[in-house]
Amino acid sequence: MLAFVGGTGKEGRGLALRFASLGYKVMIGSRDVQKAKVTADAISECGLPGVVGSGLNVDVVQNSEIAFLTIPYSVQIETLKPLREPLAGKLVVSTVVPLKFVNGKAIAERVCEGSAALQAQSILKDSIVVGAFQNIDARKLLKLREIIDTDVIVCSNDEAAKTLIMKLAERIEGVRAVDGGGLENSRYVEDLTALLANINIIHKAHSTIKIVGI
Repeated sequence: MLAFVGGTGKEGRGLALRFASLGYKVMIGSRDVQKAKVTADAISECGLPGVVGSGLNVDVVQNSEIAFLTIPYSVQIETLKPLREPLAGKLVVSTVVPLKFVNGKAIAERVCEGSAALQAQSILKDSIVVGAFQNIDARKLLKLREIIDTDVIVCSNDEAAKTLIMKLAERIEGVRAVDGGGLENSRYVEDLTALLANINIIHKAHSTIKIVGI
């Protein structure tokens, strides 16, 4: 089962939609149980093969095999602290990007720990954190019939967990997973999102990334 912490946002909804279309059981989590239910019901109405459920963040992660962090960076610390125990021993995928907009421009925020993924690992000491999906366009994820031609860079200090998430990412049609090394490299992957956001603003586009030469 795949749980989405903060799954009512575009990134969470998009990933949940894609994985439900592949037959996975997905659970939408939120601090607002009614908001989570509305999002889950909307995905269920698409008639996908996967089972879709909802609940509070703390409840959906309890029985999950993999938990996705799809929350804004601004609420990451307060969201994760109560989840330390229920997420202990579990694989956690951080899609979080420390990003803010100032005068119409995207700016990557500095994180004391080095990145949002590293901060998550510092809080969830008994979990295995993998950084992935930070650069994928949520709006494209939500268009189920659209093939997403993109690379997803996956970073983790746990090789088995990294391999598992790379295989999961490639279940989405058009996605190629790229081994990005250890979790310390998640900083550079997260920062790329600010660049892509500014390119999108300039060109009125929905850009993605492709790594060539490998």
